[in-house]
Formats: sequence, structure tokens, C-alpha cells
Amino acid sequence: MRTESISINPADGTLLGRYPAMDGAQLDAALARASAGFRNWAALGQDARCTHLQRLGAVLASRREELARSITLEMGKPISLALAEVDKCANLCNWYAENSGQMLADETTDFGPEGVATVRYLPLGTVLAVMPWNFPIWQVLRAAVPIMASGNALLLKHADNVQGSAHALAECFSDAGFPDGAFLVVNADREAITGLLGDPRICGVTVTAGVAAGSALASEAGRNLKKSLLELGGSDPFIVLPDANLERATTEAVRARFQNCGQVCIAAKRFLIHEEIFDAFTDSFVEKVRQIRVGDPLDAKTEMGPMAREHLRAEVHSLVTRSIDHGARVLLGGEIADGPGAFYPPTVLVDVTNDMPVCREEVFGPVAPILKVRSFDAAIELANDSLFGLSASVWTGDPDLAARNAPRINAGAVYVNGISVSDPRVPIGGIKASGYGRELSHFGLKEFCNAQLCWLR
Repeated sequence: MRTESISINPADGTLLGRYPAMDGAQLDAALARASAGFRNWAALGQDARCTHLQRLGAVLASRREELARSITLEMGKPISLALAEVDKCANLCNWYAENSGQMLADETTDFGPEGVATVRYLPLGTVLAVMPWNFPIWQVLRAAVPIMASGNALLLKHADNVQGSAHALAECFSDAGFPDGAFLVVNADREAITGLLGDPRICGVTVTAGVAAGSALASEAGRNLKKSLLELGGSDPFIVLPDANLERATTEAVRARFQNCGQVCIAAKRFLIHEEIFDAFTDSFVEKVRQIRVGDPLDAKTEMGPMAREHLRAEVHSLVTRSIDHGARVLLGGEIADGPGAFYPPTVLVDVTNDMPVCREEVFGPVAPILKVRSFDAAIELANDSLFGLSASVWTGDPDLAARNAPRINAGAVYVNGISVSDPRVPIGGIKASGYGRELSHFGLKEFCNAQLCWLR
């Protein structure tokens, strides 16, 4: 049984903090607080909840530098990207404050002599959120804000290595005046957290994690007849056709693969390049990757910092070396450099086939495998030859062609001439091993709602 969580700076290996795990009695007390918090939060009504969301956005903006520094220290994200993450969270709060009331409005249908039917979206209770470390603030709020905007409470189990960010975020909710228990952080081992799904005070679970952890939590939720929402990563294809704007495609490809040190779920992870432009794309791509500034994540000029933990770096390097053993060729990187920290160099592989580890498994690190394809049809076939189905990106001078063929791509989202992004205005989520359910937009707002019908005869 784990007794504590430890936060370590991945840039230099220094200890940042120790956070004790809760025992059974402490978890029970947290559930009691969350239940009371739910009742008080739901009773406020939609207008008051939107006011609280606006206050939360203002608190996040006021604590921007502090929160960003916590993100950078705990998981190695360059400080410029950490600041942008906090800004994005503040905007998320404001967007739902402005729009959730309209999206949750009663839907009434007059059936004449048969009466009037009204559908109301009612909160379910307290939702357990099991969240990852790669976006310590955004991932939490991406789940929490729409779930809470509809009146639910949220019980957060954050990743072990970003507990400092979790507690800082809880302080932001408190400073914004949210009722005690409406947003609550708990820390316990996986067995104890999974066990919470058997408690009637938990109405469901939202998970962003790996496939194994997500499926285990979903299985327990199903056994207890609880709602679950899963986002379990992907191996997103980045398809480039001969008529694409090559300069823009290569520039965005570098950002799509190497931002946040490649530790992004909806990120390009397999580059499927048409044979007519393969060499030109690869040459331009490699040259741009060489220019990535790797270094101290607290330096404003740094573009890529360390990976979040050393064992994650080892896993990524294993995928690279096993793919090399199967015939992949390294154009850049591929070796762990000497020195402190969990740094891994930006790596580019060619002579890659879709059956290699860097394609079959999710590469959660700064590695770009480039595959050659004969046609758009061949690219779609390769794109679909994956356990995952989160998102995809298609680059072409004929966007209508891409839009017409988007339904053939097995993914939760297809972006044409743009990289995959999360935006509160549109849903995010996947199919197959990438999970199910949707976050953000009105879909995320209603995932944990009872769509209750009242038919007045």
C-alpha cells in the first residue's frame, strides 16, 4: 500500500514535496464533505454557479505565474507553455460562465392535446475525476468545469507527481468562493480510489489515463452501475498529401509532435506522408526539429524541457530501440544524453512500418515516426490500422476532399489543415481503445446529467 506521493523536479531530480496518502477514515470524511458540497453547490442555481465560474477564471488569472511555476517544476513543461495553460483555463471558465446556462436550458415540446413535455438537465451528484500529469491544470479543469457547471461536485484524484498543482488548484476554488467540498482533492493508492466507485456517494467517474488504468476503473464503474467517461490516449495520424502547403505542414507537424515534449494525448504520433513529397517533407521537418531549443524549462526561451519522469523516458526509449531492431532508421536523436534530469532528445525515425512499436503503441514522448504512403486511400487504411481512435489531421490543398473523406477515418475528430486541439466550443474524445464519451462543449456539460423528462398531460 502506497503511503505517500512524491513530487520530483524532472529537470534536475530535486525533491519538491511529499504528500501523505489518505487512510479509509480520511477518504470517508472526504466523501462526506463532497456530498455536502454537492448539495450546496447544486442548490445555488445556474446563474450563481456561472458567477462562481467567472470568479474562478479571475482567480486563475491573478495566480497565473504561481500556477505556471508549479506546473513547470513538477512536470517539466517550459514556462511559456505553462503560462499559456493557465490562460487557457481562465478562458475555459469564462466560456462556460457565459454559455452553460443557455446550453442547459429546459427543452420543451408542446404536443397539443397530448400535453407538454419538458426535458431538464439535472446534476447526478459527486463525480470522481482521475487525472494525468501532462496538463496539471488544464486536464483537471477540462473535466471539472463542465461537470461542475451543470451542478455536480468533483472529487479529484490527481497524478502522484503533480500533487502540488492539485492543491494549488483547490485553493483557487476556495478563493473563488465555491462551497466547501464542491471541489475536493483526495490522495490514495489505486486500490483505494477504485474502491470509491462502490460507494453510493459517488455517481460516476471521468478518467484521462492509459488504457490499462482506464479500463480497470471503467470495469469497476460498470460493476457498480456508475457512469464513466474515458479518454485513454491515441496514436494520431498526421496525413500530408502532395498538394499541401509544405512549409506550413512541416512547421505545424513539429508543433503537433514536440509540444509539451510529445506528452500530449491529442498529438500527431504517426506521420503518413505521400511518396511524391516524402523526401521534401522529411528534409524540411528534420531541419525544423534540429532548431528546437531544449533546456531549462524555467527559461522563457526554452521550447522543450525534460520528460515528466525518468521511467517514462525509459519507456519511450524502449519503443525507439525496439523499432530500430525491427528496421527503423534514426535521422535525429534516439540516444539518452548524459547529465541530470529526464531529458530525451527530439527524435525522428524513417524506414518505419505500421507494425513497429512506435506505431502500434502510444509514444508519449518526443519521437516522430515518418511513414511513406502511395495515396490518400493508403494513408486512411494505415490511419485506421490502430488500436486507437482519438483524432487525426489531414493536410491538403483540397480541403473539400479531406472533409468528404473524414468519415472514413476512425477517430473522434478530424482536423483539416490544422493540428488537433482541445477547445471548449467543440467536443473532445475518442473511439476504440481511446475511450468513450466526450468532454467540452455542450456534450461535456451534459455527460453527467440526468436528462429528466416531465410530461404534463
